[in-house]
Amino acid sequence: MQAGAIILSGGKSSRMGTNKALLKFDEKTNIQRIYEELKKFTEDIILVTNDSESYGFLKIKMTADHFPGQGPLAGIHAGLLASPFEVNIVAACDMPFISSEVAKTMAERLGDYDAAIPVINGKQQPLFAAFRKGIIPDIQQCLENDELRMKHLFNRLNVCYLTEKDLLLDEDSLERVFFNMNHPEEYEEAKKKLKE
Repeated sequence: MQAGAIILSGGKSSRMGTNKALLKFDEKTNIQRIYEELKKFTEDIILVTNDSESYGFLKIKMTADHFPGQGPLAGIHAGLLASPFEVNIVAACDMPFISSEVAKTMAERLGDYDAAIPVINGKQQPLFAAFRKGIIPDIQQCLENDELRMKHLFNRLNVCYLTEKDLLLDEDSLERVFFNMNHPEEYEEAKKKLKE
């Protein structure tokens, strides 16, 4: 299946106090880890950022938000606009353990749906999920109406919600894949997980 991948790196990282994407794990930055994992799934990866200078070392295709300061929805919008593919995996830059296998499963399960959203331990995970390019007008309407929460978008879409069973991974693996770090202590926890 042909599909693209979009990495979102437009957040302010205010709770972390420093750019989450550039935090180091051994010799690699967090965003390098994410990029290299997604490359196992697709060669076509776009980085959505409003600070392209910080990511020159990645040698990656970049695009900027068309609606700056409007959160992840604006990032997904910019990424889908820049992508040549109908099917796209979106990944946030604060998830150091994302999995190319899970990306592949989500893309395959998308089928005729507008979005395939994992639900892990009862919590939706829209920032490592599959989206169709065709939803751009719906996202644009949300952004123009200042409806910036993901649920506002999902109310407009035909969404496939993927449970732990659908993603074919045990609970421990899934918790790792969908682990995200917003605070310094979560970064420390992630470094421990990497050594395990």
